[in-house]
Amino acid sequence: MCGRFFIGQPPEVYRAFYGYPEQPNFPGRFNVAPTQPVPVVLRESGERHFRLMRWGLWPAWLKDPAGFPVLFNARIESAAEKPAFRGALRHRRCVFLADGFYEWRRDGAGKAATKTPFAVRRADGAPMALAGLWEPWMGADGSEVDTAAIVTCSANGTLSAIHERMPAILAPEAVAPWLDAAVDAPEAARLCRPCPDSWLRLDPVGDRVNSVRNDDAGLPEPVTPALPAGWIVPARSEGVQGELF
Repeated sequence: MCGRFFIGQPPEVYRAFYGYPEQPNFPGRFNVAPTQPVPVVLRESGERHFRLMRWGLWPAWLKDPAGFPVLFNARIESAAEKPAFRGALRHRRCVFLADGFYEWRRDGAGKAATKTPFAVRRADGAPMALAGLWEPWMGADGSEVDTAAIVTCSANGTLSAIHERMPAILAPEAVAPWLDAAVDAPEAARLCRPCPDSWLRLDPVGDRVNSVRNDDAGLPEPVTPALPAGWIVPARSEGVQGELF
């Protein structure tokens, strides 16, 4: 799963990487959480565009979001069948602007269990293209909100020692077909697969990231030397997979 991520590079880096015409000037954010506004890139009328959306998808058919679950992740294996996601998978795909995400490894069980946070980023330092789905939602009072969820897939070998799921990280050449609504849902879904282990770098980080109140550039900084690309993080307890909080 993916419940926290960070966006730290200058806005010009993402604009050049994704090729949208807007020139947004947004500050770095280092502990982005569900329900917050997030920057995404989408394709409309044949062109890419930057847009801010609520992280947590509200289906268009939803009458009242009060009490509705926060759908911040969408499993690619079931998105085509889920009423909340199937329309977006066909027609409204996006990419979350990100440099990386956080995941927590759980070691031990019961009250003795500990949770170690890791920052996961691309080994080459490039923006991390997280596949997303989006939906416009309109309230009874006429208010409009664009909402989005990050697509997840099975974890690759590197992430599997921390969690069984990971966000779908698109290859640079997969961004265009993912954003293109002319590409049908089954073909688009095949783009969302575990990325190669060599793409990723894992850094153990401090537990300040556990609180969404903390949001500064020090959060994704490693507390020990970075683990090399493709490194498998050993679990200290057999049979226990990490979960977010």
